[in-house]
Amino acid sequence: MPIHLRAEPGDYAPNVLCPGDPLRAEYIATTFFDPGARQVNSERGMLGFTGTFDGKPISVQSTGMGCPSSGIVFEELIMLGATRLVRVGTCGGLGAGMAMGDTVVAVSASSDDQTPLRYAGMDGYAPTATFTLVETAARLSREGSTGAVHVGPVVTSGLFYDPDPTTFARWNRLGHLGVEMEAAMMYTVAAVKNIEALAIMTVSDLLGESGDTVRISDEDLKAGVDRMMRISCAVAVS
Repeated sequence: MPIHLRAEPGDYAPNVLCPGDPLRAEYIATTFFDPGARQVNSERGMLGFTGTFDGKPISVQSTGMGCPSSGIVFEELIMLGATRLVRVGTCGGLGAGMAMGDTVVAVSASSDDQTPLRYAGMDGYAPTATFTLVETAARLSREGSTGAVHVGPVVTSGLFYDPDPTTFARWNRLGHLGVEMEAAMMYTVAAVKNIEALAIMTVSDLLGESGDTVRISDEDLKAGVDRMMRISCAVAVS
């Protein structure tokens, strides 16, 4: 039995959604899964649930914030039989054309956090998603979402409150769509373990090149996340 996910092989489905927030994991299980989902983990408050979506097995497991926390969870999910990880969460939008509540499908994740680089054993590394999952997510997003869908690279940062006001402009100059805190770790672990992975996120903040930030309202964020979650569940069991 792993140390942080106090579960047994078979408690998790092969396809696992990975939000950061434990309460969001519970919300996903009770709102989007078929009735009857069961809790499979509560260790350290990191809630996990297993059930079905459209009759197909699926789990959701919270990861906490940042690469070190999420990396532990990704490793232990794989120990317990996970073969497809789908990060579901939020990101800060970079550059023109981004709007609150838009969906971002991350093709790759540049690592501004040293944890994925240490794990990969490389000085620089931008791990990628599983392309078939990118294709499916992009198609389903465009078919079912009222907001815009952006497909491209993101940045995984280890700092939520970055004291350097020039970072947003630098990341934007290189074509990154958004910044978040877990995707590069998930993609790196998935590459090493030879499993599938994808990160899908809702834009919750607009990040200006001067370092200014505009935050989405709670109501609009919930609507954007709900749209993204229906797509994510479908991708996870596709």
